[in-house]
Amino acid sequence: MDKIVINGGKALFGKVKISGAKNASLPLITASLLTDKPLFLHNVPDLADIRTLHKILASLGVKVTQKAEHSWEYQADGITSFTAEYDLVKTMRASFLVLGPLLARFGECKAALPGGCAIGLRPVNFHLDALREMGADIEIQEGYVYATTYGKRLKGAEITFPKVSVGATENTLMAATLAEGTTILNNASIEPEITDLAECLQSMGADISGIGTSRLVINGVESLHEATHSIIPDRIESITYAIAAAITKGKIEITDARLDHITAVADALTAMGAEIKPLPNGFSCSGEGKEIKGIDIVTTPYPGFPTDAQAQIMALMLTAHGQSTINETVFENRFMHVPEMQRMNADIQLTDAFSVTIAGSSELKGAPVMASDLRASAGLVLAALAAHGETVIDRVYHLDRGYEDIEAKLSACGADIRRIKAPVKGDSENGNSDNITA
Repeated sequence: MDKIVINGGKALFGKVKISGAKNASLPLITASLLTDKPLFLHNVPDLADIRTLHKILASLGVKVTQKAEHSWEYQADGITSFTAEYDLVKTMRASFLVLGPLLARFGECKAALPGGCAIGLRPVNFHLDALREMGADIEIQEGYVYATTYGKRLKGAEITFPKVSVGATENTLMAATLAEGTTILNNASIEPEITDLAECLQSMGADISGIGTSRLVINGVESLHEATHSIIPDRIESITYAIAAAITKGKIEITDARLDHITAVADALTAMGAEIKPLPNGFSCSGEGKEIKGIDIVTTPYPGFPTDAQAQIMALMLTAHGQSTINETVFENRFMHVPEMQRMNADIQLTDAFSVTIAGSSELKGAPVMASDLRASAGLVLAALAAHGETVIDRVYHLDRGYEDIEAKLSACGADIRRIKAPVKGDSENGNSDNITA
């Protein structure tokens, strides 16, 4: 496995261009299954998760063609399989999003129960219950979800999610676009990635109202058509580089970014003493000459403080003056980075499974550490940038799932960072399926 080596203690100055949002790209790519016409997506990030999803779609018969850097064409006019196999699905939870589109368009799907980061149970029952309410017959056998409509169209229904779920909202929203009648989604997720998906579906011919609210109304249509869509910038990536500036006492201009998508984090960084300034094409964050202070954070669904930025803000809290606390309310088991940060001399106490107390003013020291999930790996990178000495981060394949060219982007701002490549054992990671053209 690759490793990343960081010699910390250097203030970062420069510009970082934000890539397209991973969490928007994945449902948008699966939306191509809803039509036999081409879907053109721009600003698609070059990530391990994207490559995995490309393989999954190609295995179903979708033609996946790269048109230019970060631009892809998807055409599902020759579907040959309705099965998302475990060997492909096991590494990425978002692969389960093929269920709604395949069921809506073809009335059939067999999908392996998903994998991904080990940050909690994240059950798929919300997805399945919603599709059952729309008339699907669903069974789980030997690790696979078997779903069918027995040749009929899904039926519109009023569905109230018992808890806000991004994935369940995405799956049900896509399925509802081709359902017979009207579907109403109550307590729907309002993340920017949901809005991006809904707007793309509209451009494909879907009839959706209430976009940006927790109540979506979808009038099903017979079919969707060709569309072109540009993916929003990755808000979690922009947060990560903003914190990189604050934690190293530097200043980074973050371009191709949406400050309005990270209001809760921008407010938190400002409260901690960092300086956030809006720019025409993004924003800047500065910790130069600033005293960073401890604060209390509670993670909640959007527009609250995102759980996907919890590990990163924790890294900043380690260096802050005064005590900080974090209460994690979205996922259980999301503090696996705490023992790794403690290896770097961090003063953190787990209050219980959902809360931590950070004493602050830690003199971070480089150490060998291991990433446990995508966002935890970003938190370790940030802590390493502030630490004295060398940090070696293992299992960085997690990082590659959600950050494009992170070494190059940080290096351009003055970071001493390099990757140690693992010996190549085969070409399975980079090999193309018959239906992928790059």
